[in-house]
Amino acid sequence: MPDRDAALARIRLRHLQCFLAVAQHGNLRRAAQALSITQPAVTKTLNELEQMLGKPLFVRGRKGATLTPEAQAFLPHASASVSAIGRAIDSVGQAPGETPLRVGLLPTLAPSFMPAVLRRYATLRPQAALRLHTGRNKQLVEQLRHRELDVVVGRLADADAMLGVTFEPLYAEPVVIAVRAGHALARAATPARLAAWPLVLPLPGTMIRQLADGYLERHAIAPQAGVVETIDTALARALALGGDAVWFTPQGAAQLDFDTGALVKLAARITPEEPVGLMLPADTAPSPALQALVGAIRQQAAEWRRPASPVARKKRRAINRK
Repeated sequence: MPDRDAALARIRLRHLQCFLAVAQHGNLRRAAQALSITQPAVTKTLNELEQMLGKPLFVRGRKGATLTPEAQAFLPHASASVSAIGRAIDSVGQAPGETPLRVGLLPTLAPSFMPAVLRRYATLRPQAALRLHTGRNKQLVEQLRHRELDVVVGRLADADAMLGVTFEPLYAEPVVIAVRAGHALARAATPARLAAWPLVLPLPGTMIRQLADGYLERHAIAPQAGVVETIDTALARALALGGDAVWFTPQGAAQLDFDTGALVKLAARITPEEPVGLMLPADTAPSPALQALVGAIRQQAAEWRRPASPVARKKRRAINRK
């Protein structure tokens, strides 16, 4: 066992930053580039940290550096420590409440779910600042694990990716097939007819793409008119509204256009529904600002779970025009 007091006296911020960089990049050379130092300096710093802890932290090989079990246990605490130091610095340089919360968000949630959350949050903390980051779910979860984000609204990832992260289900939504109003498929759609039209699909490797591919395979649909792969909701929406593209999308991303009638949801059922959840670091107490944002997210999710009546749809359209 390492001497705890001796280790605490010797560990410096650079040791933790170096450890986290190698853990994130899985490679000493890329970690050195990210830290703007030399690779020998990374090796020396890691050796010092391993000596202080009395345990190996990485298995280094030709394919990179992988975490040892001891490093897996050390990782969330090192991340939390570096994050806490960053917040401490921010608290000195800025007025209370000014430090922006860093929010990770799937692109499909940005146009529909999140605006109402932000309005709720603004009523609770009018002066608060937020930085919204959109991206692929795996990337967002990884950034949360490394304390580069404070909260993520996304989808459940693989068990290994979720280490040190809590997941609170908010609601579940189906993947649907959307076309513009007046599209030939809106009048008579069968799986076989989809192949004749250009398809807009999520990027490979995403959960919603797996559901879309499963549907295409079950119905032996081989695209004949081209495929666009994107997680850019604005682009996918424009392709569907402006032409004959057939858009495979989580329902929430197109809900506003379904409400106005600009897009039509085909009757095809793509299962199972994918849960959307709230993700937070498991070992970090949320700040008052983050608690307020989490409350706003939960309230909006409760609204989202309720079936929308015609009056509710009309109200939603009016709110989103503001």
